[in-house]
Amino acid sequence: EWKEPAELRELLDLELPSRGEPPERLLERCRAIIRHSVRTGHPHFFNQLFSGLDHHSLAGRLITEALNTSQYTYEIAPVFVLMEEVVLAKLRELVGWSSGDGIFSPGGSISNMYAMNVARFHRFPESRQKGNWALPRLALFASQECHYSIQKGAAFLGIGTDNVRLVATDQGGKMVPEELEKEIQRAKAEGAEPFFVCATCGTTVLGAFDPLGSIADICQRHGLWLHVDVSRGGRPGAARGGTRTTRVADSVAWNPHKMLAVGLQCSAFLLRDTSGLLQRCHGAGATYLFQRDKFYDIAYDTGDKTPQCGRRVDCLKLWLLWKAVGTQGLARRVERAFAFTRYLAEEVKRRDGFQLVLEPEFINLCFWFVPPSLRGREGCPDYWPRLGKVS
Repeated sequence: EWKEPAELRELLDLELPSRGEPPERLLERCRAIIRHSVRTGHPHFFNQLFSGLDHHSLAGRLITEALNTSQYTYEIAPVFVLMEEVVLAKLRELVGWSSGDGIFSPGGSISNMYAMNVARFHRFPESRQKGNWALPRLALFASQECHYSIQKGAAFLGIGTDNVRLVATDQGGKMVPEELEKEIQRAKAEGAEPFFVCATCGTTVLGAFDPLGSIADICQRHGLWLHVDVSRGGRPGAARGGTRTTRVADSVAWNPHKMLAVGLQCSAFLLRDTSGLLQRCHGAGATYLFQRDKFYDIAYDTGDKTPQCGRRVDCLKLWLLWKAVGTQGLARRVERAFAFTRYLAEEVKRRDGFQLVLEPEFINLCFWFVPPSLRGREGCPDYWPRLGKVS
């Protein structure tokens, strides 16, 4: 039930009281909260890039909340430390790596920022202690269709948004490798130090897949870190030849809470590195928590791989779902989404007044609804402004 903010605030009585309320009143409040909230699992929910909530995943979330633990050391979360290790290994396997590292993060945006930070540390280990002032002016590259978290991450890390070079894309929204090469050469000519390229598999609007093979060749030639933002994918590049492409990356961001209906948040940051780079980059070695003389293998104290201290358990809901349906079941869900997209594309094509923007490569289906007053007027100067208002 949609309400304007002022009306909703008054209706819910959100102010916090000095005296408590009886259980009956609290139940009324819970019903009101549900009544006026968005049902993201409804079949007609199309507003975001996630939807639905698998019941196995929900069970995992309930257990996680009930246990109320924090995942940084084996002694406080033994089951979940081992579980996360297994889940991350399986995710890396689907990316195409037989080994590597990783951690669950608070979201794809944070995973992308982790990638920038690790890439900077890999290129300039002194950055951890001395900061950006001791480094040359850095430059990183992503397509014009990249997620906005790339700019935010650059700002947060002190690299600066001016040093994010956005590479031109083709009509399908894919990064143009030749333009990436030009931007790298231009940055070098201006005295900047290129260090990082972010490619995208499944862009936010068009669902485009950047040509990873060509981009990887360029990165290798210039010694640049290649990060691939696969946050949209149920499996990285599922039905798109994922293991033939994503395996060339140095790091990958992947959000199972998107296509797999695992439930927010469930985001993995994966690395091909096996040298402990993630730990060296982010670790602080706080002795009150990460003691060196514990009675078990301290390699299982994984919390120092992340800037977080307290960290919620995000692996259980995915693990439980995976146990329930298996890898084949997850793949079928992804293929089903692709099939629905193809079906909808054909329906759009055969209906008057609907016009595809482009043939879908992913599960995004972009189309225009052209009202009768604009049909057949594509050449008129006011066509696109008026069509933009309609959509």
